[in-house]
Amino acid sequence: MLIGIDASRAARARRTGTENYALHLIRGLLALDRRNRYRLYFDRAPLPELFPPGPNWEPRVIPFPRLWTHARLSWEMARRSPDVLFVPAHVLPLVHPKRTVVTVHDLGYRYYPTAHRPLDRFYLDLSTRYHARVATHILADSQATRGDLIREYGADPERITVVYPGVDESLRRMDEAVIATARAKYGIPGEYVLYIGTLHPRKNLVRLVEAFAALKSETVSLVIAGQKGWLYDSIFARVREVGLAERVLFTGYVADADLPALLSGARVFAFPSLYEGFGFPVLEAMACGVPVVCSHASSLPEVAGDAALLVDPLDTAAWAAALERALVDEELRADLVRRGYVQVRRFSWRNAAEETLQVLEEQR
Repeated sequence: MLIGIDASRAARARRTGTENYALHLIRGLLALDRRNRYRLYFDRAPLPELFPPGPNWEPRVIPFPRLWTHARLSWEMARRSPDVLFVPAHVLPLVHPKRTVVTVHDLGYRYYPTAHRPLDRFYLDLSTRYHARVATHILADSQATRGDLIREYGADPERITVVYPGVDESLRRMDEAVIATARAKYGIPGEYVLYIGTLHPRKNLVRLVEAFAALKSETVSLVIAGQKGWLYDSIFARVREVGLAERVLFTGYVADADLPALLSGARVFAFPSLYEGFGFPVLEAMACGVPVVCSHASSLPEVAGDAALLVDPLDTAAWAAALERALVDEELRADLVRRGYVQVRRFSWRNAAEETLQVLEEQR
């Protein structure tokens, strides 16, 4: 069987959650599967190290200035269609094979519409509604997302399979010298609470800043790492309003190579998101041996299990109390780290690739 995969997002220079999902899952499929052939579609030539050459796959680089998915990839599907098309991190092209599999990562725009720009919200709703109607099968990152698809779009439960993503194996606790180098690079003076993710309203960072302002300790910094997304001005404004401009550091986008050290050096990892389809940073922090405080919203209890302090994302006082405990209670910290190492072993890209391959082969 020839399996086509939209790999355009996986080849991005700056990858966040869905792009990294696509990269690691595609790599896992190529490493695992010797029964089928793969054709990866790119809108630009990928860096050679992203996808090493192999006997079971071929690249198809088809650049196009705009509307790549619905114009150029559709044209490719009309001319040389694979047996099944898998789209792990974007949207199905208008022209596609009869057999298609697509991953839906989250429906946060349905629950928090004001946290998204109107045009983005319209496109997300339209594309997800389209997937729910036409895709042969849908992969969901979590039981929470599967339930949302059924509830919000009437998707057929028999056509949805939950496949949990994995954790990058390069994420592990770094030694003190490597941590010190990362702290110097990003200008972090001492102990810090860390958040990693894109800056936009759904991540609930204004409330995190307010909770941090209520902490007793005045020697700990708050490091907010990630690129600007949208509607982020209120985050910077709130930092100024509470007088924390000297203690809240914004690093911007953090390269993958720096993530393990930045995570390992954190005293606490905080993830206050209002809604997540999965929540990669929670597991990444656990893999680096850091106590985690995160929201009990959407999929995050599935991901965190009993290895994090789970907090109501709307309760600022509860967030301040949980952060304080995770900073000072050494017995609790050690227990969270131990539980985190156990929890993170439940998620692997090998398992994700095996379960995804089973779904793809069922489309024969």
